[in-house]
Amino acid sequence: MGFARFLIDNARWLAAGALLTFMSGFGQTFFISIFAGEIRSEFGLSHGEWGAIYALGTTASAIVMIWAGGLADRLRARVLGTAVLFGIVAACLFMALNPYAALLPLVIFALRLTGQGMASHLGVVVMSRWFAKMRGRAIATASLGFSFAEVTLPIGFVLLMGFMDWRLLWFAAALIAVLGVPVLRRLLKSERSPGDMVETAENLGLDERHWTRNEALRHRVFWVMVPAVLGLSAFGTAFFFHQVHYAKTMGLSHLSLVASFPFYTAVSVGAMAAYGWALDKFGATRLLPFYELPLVAAFLCFAFGTELSVIWIGLLFFGLSTGANATLVPAFWAEIYGTRHIGSIKALAAAVMVLGSAIGPGLTGILIDWGVGLQTQYIGVALFFLAVTVLLIRSIRGVNARA
Repeated sequence: MGFARFLIDNARWLAAGALLTFMSGFGQTFFISIFAGEIRSEFGLSHGEWGAIYALGTTASAIVMIWAGGLADRLRARVLGTAVLFGIVAACLFMALNPYAALLPLVIFALRLTGQGMASHLGVVVMSRWFAKMRGRAIATASLGFSFAEVTLPIGFVLLMGFMDWRLLWFAAALIAVLGVPVLRRLLKSERSPGDMVETAENLGLDERHWTRNEALRHRVFWVMVPAVLGLSAFGTAFFFHQVHYAKTMGLSHLSLVASFPFYTAVSVGAMAAYGWALDKFGATRLLPFYELPLVAAFLCFAFGTELSVIWIGLLFFGLSTGANATLVPAFWAEIYGTRHIGSIKALAAAVMVLGSAIGPGLTGILIDWGVGLQTQYIGVALFFLAVTVLLIRSIRGVNARA
């Protein structure tokens, strides 16, 4: 089947996945962080207090994701997706109406669980389950929703912030999520429940079987992947979270740094498409050991780059790895552990990812307070990703032989 034919025949399923990943944007750091100044001013918070609130709510959402993510194995995507979108609506309204600083951890918890957690999780899980031969390209296509949100939401809402109160903008976010509900339900009108899916050899994992979550937890490869998943989430989030401080320390204007982010997103989208094609041709286990190697070059560029052009090169390498991560890692779980329990297994990985996004900004912020600059930290981050790559190469070799 050609890719164009695949897109036409499966347009409604792919669009549903893209819609979910787009809606996840309202719970992502790149969106919430644009309101940081207004939130701190409204509630009288310091940078440290706001960071602690963000980390607390995000960590709590990571814990709940371990249970909530497993619902993707038991409920129809149409039902669960509708509930998730209404959850995003409620979370946005909570932010818009909340008058108390003490409730902010709950607001962040709701946004992170429904948006960053469940919406992105479900959007990718259904692609992993519904498609086998074209799984890579299906995941890459659905992930375009996230990339579109990353490009449009911050720019659009920052522009609107010049004319509207920040709380009204959260009402607008809720309205967008509400409008997504009937669209999602129409796209998934004939969606099948997970229990009705037919087991095929193409959807089995290692040893020609479907692995349970408990079995995956006892498998060494799962724990080998933890530092890779957690590290990219932690330090990728930290890079964007501290963008204002980083621009200042590098002697750049914040605007000049932000203007380079669409380039990063474009590279990420191109990498998703390329890895989607390569994944369907070569398999996840052959490609995955090397996917974080570009991060070594990226963070060395961020550490030593004194010119904006060097930072652009760093963003090029950064985009290559984040695009690969969006496509390779979800497919890897399905390829290794099968698709019957993929929701529960990937929920663990999603919890690790969300936890990383809580640890990264907090850890790097503490080190800044202790006098360890971001440039020095990024040298350590580069060495971390080099160690992770060596670990993946050594550990996945045996998996390739079994696969």
